[in-house]
Amino acid sequence: MSSKVDAKAQKRQKFEAVYGKLRDELLEHFAAQGMPEDAKEWYRRNLDYNVPGGKLNRGLSVVDTVEILKGRTLTEDEYFKAALLGWCVELLQAFFLVSDDMMDQSITRRGQPCYFRLEGVNYNAINDSFMLEMAIYHLVKSHFRAEPYYIHLVELFLETTYQTEMGQLIDLITAPEDHVDLSKFSLKKHQLIVIYKTAYYSFYLPVALAMYMCGIAHTSAGSSGPDAYALAKSILVPLGEYFQVQDDFLDFAGTPEQIGKVGTDIIDNKCSWCVNTALAHATPEQRAVLDASYGRKDAQAEARVKALYEEMGIRKLYEEYEEGAYKRIMGLIETIPEQPTTKPGEVTLKREVFKSFLDKIYKRQK
Repeated sequence: MSSKVDAKAQKRQKFEAVYGKLRDELLEHFAAQGMPEDAKEWYRRNLDYNVPGGKLNRGLSVVDTVEILKGRTLTEDEYFKAALLGWCVELLQAFFLVSDDMMDQSITRRGQPCYFRLEGVNYNAINDSFMLEMAIYHLVKSHFRAEPYYIHLVELFLETTYQTEMGQLIDLITAPEDHVDLSKFSLKKHQLIVIYKTAYYSFYLPVALAMYMCGIAHTSAGSSGPDAYALAKSILVPLGEYFQVQDDFLDFAGTPEQIGKVGTDIIDNKCSWCVNTALAHATPEQRAVLDASYGRKDAQAEARVKALYEEMGIRKLYEEYEEGAYKRIMGLIETIPEQPTTKPGEVTLKREVFKSFLDKIYKRQK
C-alpha cells in the first residue's frame, strides 16, 4: 500500500514541478509588457494562491490519459506538454472557483480563506479570475501554435467554459442560498446542472485534450466506428454525473474524517441529488417537512432533513443508483472496439482510459 502512496506522491510532485515553470513563464511575459513590480507580485500571489492547492485530479488526468493512449512512458517533451494542458485545466478550475466563491459569498476554500476575502483583494478578485482564465490561452498559444490540433484545443477550452457557465446559471437561479423554493428542484434539473456545471470540464475536457495531443482523429474510435470524441463524451458525461451524485451523497452520509469537511448542502439550499431523490419519493407529510426545514440556517432544521433522509432510505436508494450507474457506464465502455485496426504509429481510443476513471470513483469514500 505504501509503495502505491509513494508512487502517487511522486506523480504529483513531478506534475507540480511543471507548475513552477509555467508560473515563471507567465510572470516573465507579464513583466515583458512593462508591468510594474507591484502588479507582478499581485499576479504571482493570484496564481500561487488559487491554482496549485487542490487535489489536481483534473490536471493529472490529462497526463494519465496521454500515457494510456500512447501505451508507453512519455518523453520529456511529451510529459511537459501533457502536464501543461493539465495545468490549463487547473487554471480553468481556479477561474471558476474564485468567481464561484464570490457569487456564493463563501468563507473558506481548500482549508484557507477564499481569495476575495484576503486583505485588500475584495472585488479585485473579479479581474484576477479573468487573468487566470486568459493565462490558459497564452500558454496554449506559446506551446501549441504550430500543432495541427491547436485550434481544437482553443475551441475545446472555449466551448467547455461556456457549458460550465450555462450550468452555473441554472444552479444560481434554481437554488439561491437565501431563497428556498423546492418546487424549482427536480432530478431532471439536477442532472442538467451536473452535466453542464461539472461533467464537461472535470471529465470530458481532460480526456479530449489528451486525445487531441495524441493525434486522435474525429472518426478513429475504431476503423469504421463512431466519432471518437462523441464516443468519449457519451461515456465521460455519465461518469461525471455519477461522480457528482456520489459527492452529493457523501456530503450527507460521509463523516468529516472521511471527506475532509463538514457537509453543508442541506443548510446551503443546494440542488443536491439527495433532496431531489427525497422530493421524488416524498409523501405529502414528508414534503411538508422538507419545505419547512431545507435550506434553513438552523441545526435543528438540518437534523430534521437528515432524519427524513434516513427514514426514506436514501442510503439504499443511493446504493441502487450506484450499482445501476456502474453497470451502465461499463456497458458504454464495452462499446469501444477492443482491437481497432490501426496504421503504424496511429493512436486510437482505449477502454483503459475510462476504466481507470471508473475504478478511481466506484465506491469511493471521500
